[in-house]
Amino acid sequence: MSTQASALSKIESALASDVREGLLRPGQKELPSTWLYDDLGSALFEAITCLPEYGLTRAEERILQSHSEAIAAEVWHPSLVVELGSGGGRKTSHILRAIGLHQPALLYCPIDVSAAALRACERELAQFAEVRPVEASYLEGLAIASRWRSPGQEMMVLFLGSTIGNFDRARAVDFLTVVGSQMSTGDSLLLGADLVKPVERLLLAYDDPTGVTAAFNRNLLGRINKELGADFDLRLFEHEARYNSEAQRVEMHLRAKVAHTVSIPSAEFAVSFDQGETIWTESCHKYRIEELDQMARTCGFRPAARWVDADWPFAEMLWIRC
Repeated sequence: MSTQASALSKIESALASDVREGLLRPGQKELPSTWLYDDLGSALFEAITCLPEYGLTRAEERILQSHSEAIAAEVWHPSLVVELGSGGGRKTSHILRAIGLHQPALLYCPIDVSAAALRACERELAQFAEVRPVEASYLEGLAIASRWRSPGQEMMVLFLGSTIGNFDRARAVDFLTVVGSQMSTGDSLLLGADLVKPVERLLLAYDDPTGVTAAFNRNLLGRINKELGADFDLRLFEHEARYNSEAQRVEMHLRAKVAHTVSIPSAEFAVSFDQGETIWTESCHKYRIEELDQMARTCGFRPAARWVDADWPFAEMLWIRC
């Protein structure tokens, strides 16, 4: 079996396991949001970032474009920049350009599960650094990339786009603690986090009138059909965004319009849906600045600096590994 075929087999096996576990659990059915991002899902998400209702990406781009030199000045000339969930890497160019002014021998390792996104990343950013893509999960990719630096060289980890919001708060702490365990004292982490804002504004961002977010959400079922041979009828599910005020998060669900049963041959099971029953596909937690500062300390980092967009409350947090 070729390396590529082996990797695909591994991904399909993990998808089958997650689908079986998530759809057969008692109570709320749930699927991990990481599976939203196949090649089509990644392209749809890029379209979402262009929507007028979704201000998050533009807010982060404004911060990175306006403050990239200040961010670079806060870190000590890293020779390795690793990005968890790079996507196409469009925003990252500002950071690499600023760091490259002081570190010409710069290695950039984008980590993503989408091969198409990594190819786009390599095309876009090769002018700013040597690009060495890693098609893997966040932690697996970080473990691979961190071995590519020489002793004494500094590493900078990027976790942009408020992806941390996809984790519940306890899992976010656990995840960032593990990330920190693969970093050395003095290494830096640049973390994007969306901040609490009016509910109406949030819900519109996750349920746009154009229907792009709905297509992005339903594409998860299309991916399961394609990769696991399932027979989901995407027309029988509607997209729903809701706000959980207690947990400070937007939740994305797929709601069954009618009662029906779906067969998933590769995962060797079938699952029934009641009318109105939902699959919870993504959580987008929103934060307050003081909460993020405390999270840094809990995970073994020192909060070093922050930049906040004025138009769409979004924070870029710079943490230094203790």
